[in-house]
Amino acid sequence: MDDANQLQKALESARMEFEEFVSIAVHNLRDPLRDVAANSQLIAENYQGGLDSAAGVFLGRIREGTARMQSLLTDVVDYWTTGNGETSAEIDMEAALFQALFRADKQMKERGAMATHDPLPQVCGNFEILTKVLYHLIRNGVEYCEAPSPLVHISCRRESSEWVFSVQDNGPGIEPEFQRRLFVAFKRLHGKEHPGNGLGLAFCKKVIERNGGRMWLESTPGSGSTFYFTAAPTD
Repeated sequence: MDDANQLQKALESARMEFEEFVSIAVHNLRDPLRDVAANSQLIAENYQGGLDSAAGVFLGRIREGTARMQSLLTDVVDYWTTGNGETSAEIDMEAALFQALFRADKQMKERGAMATHDPLPQVCGNFEILTKVLYHLIRNGVEYCEAPSPLVHISCRRESSEWVFSVQDNGPGIEPEFQRRLFVAFKRLHGKEHPGNGLGLAFCKKVIERNGGRMWLESTPGSGSTFYFTAAPTD
């Protein structure tokens, strides 16, 4: 038993050390990225009309690449550190959904998307974590939908000792052979025509499981996808 406890302590210490390294590394990488972004913006503002078309294209690519890298660094920190040591409390999933929809509002308006939901319960969990999970699932349902008006529906049902939440979209669906890789970090099914870095769904599954829940997908090509996750009840 002592050996097992020592091993557990060593693993926990290594995890904390690695997470600290990730946070410091990301912080140090953000500084030069901010410089690149700021100077790119200055060039665009100070030399407006003085750049030929090719220079304008190159500058645009620099700014686009910088924005993608900044987003990636944020998601890396979220992936490695969120869900470790966060306290659970009684939270209102209606409030978590409202916050998730607020974060996704710009994208939803751009795509003409609509989100509907059934009454949602209170659960035992972490508000920020579950808000991020809902946000990622809603954002994916909107981003990868090829229909003119993306639709996302959030619902839940009680099953014995847990609440099962579902986020259903009207997208193209996913072939069975590609479904498992959706939850693997950095594995993407789409190219650069869609923004993202392959960490959103991996993050969702990781934090749900780390907090004692489950997450899975049901999808039929041509008939949309439904992502499920569970949360503990308050009673």
